[in-house]
Amino acid sequence: MITRREFAMSSAAVLVLGALGPLGGPAFAQTISGLELMAKGALDDIAMGSETAPVTIIEYASMTCPHCAAFEVQVFPKLKEKYIDTGKVRFILREFPLDTLAAAAFMLARCAGPDKYYPMVETLFAQQAKWAVRNPIEPLLAIAKQAGFTQQSFEACINNKDQLTKVQQVRDRASQKFKVKATPTFFINGELHEGAMSIEDLDKAIAPYLKA
Repeated sequence: MITRREFAMSSAAVLVLGALGPLGGPAFAQTISGLELMAKGALDDIAMGSETAPVTIIEYASMTCPHCAAFEVQVFPKLKEKYIDTGKVRFILREFPLDTLAAAAFMLARCAGPDKYYPMVETLFAQQAKWAVRNPIEPLLAIAKQAGFTQQSFEACINNKDQLTKVQQVRDRASQKFKVKATPTFFINGELHEGAMSIEDLDKAIAPYLKA
C-alpha cells in the first residue's frame, strides 16, 4: 500500500498540472453512508457490471500506485470473470491520484470516453513502468496515440484545468468524507477495505452478500 509518491515532471512538458497546487486534504473520521458513498460526485461514475448486482465495489486508486497496478493486472481479471461478468458485482473505479502524474493519466482515461475508459486504465496500469518515470510525456503520448489521441488532443486533455479540478474534487471528497488516505482502498457495499486485496480476500468480503 502506498501513501505518498512523487514524480518529477519533464521541464519541457506542456502540462499545467504542477502549477495547480497539491491534491487532496486532511482525512476526518466519519461513518460511511452507503447512500452518500453512491451520491453523484464531481465526475460521473463509469460502472462495470449489472445495475442490479447485489454487491457494489468501489475502488479508489492512483495510476502511479504499484499496488493498484498489481491489483489490475493480477486480481481484477479474476474478479471480473467470477463476479462482474456473472452479474454478482457492479464495479466502479474512482480517482485518488497521489501525484500530478497520476492525475494526468486519469485525465487521459476520462478523455478517451466512457467506452474506452477501462481499456485505457488497463493499458496504463499494465505499462506503468514505461510512463511513471522522470520524463513521462513521450511514453504517455505513445500510449494515448494507440487509443486514438492525436498530439493536439493529448495536449488539450492534460492541460484541461476544469477536468483536473474535478479529479481533485473526487479525491478530496474521498479523503474528507470517506476516510480514504491510501491506495488502493475498496468499499464493498459500503464497508471499507484498505490496502491490496487478493481474490481470496475478495471472496471472503463478497460471500456474505451472496447468501440466500
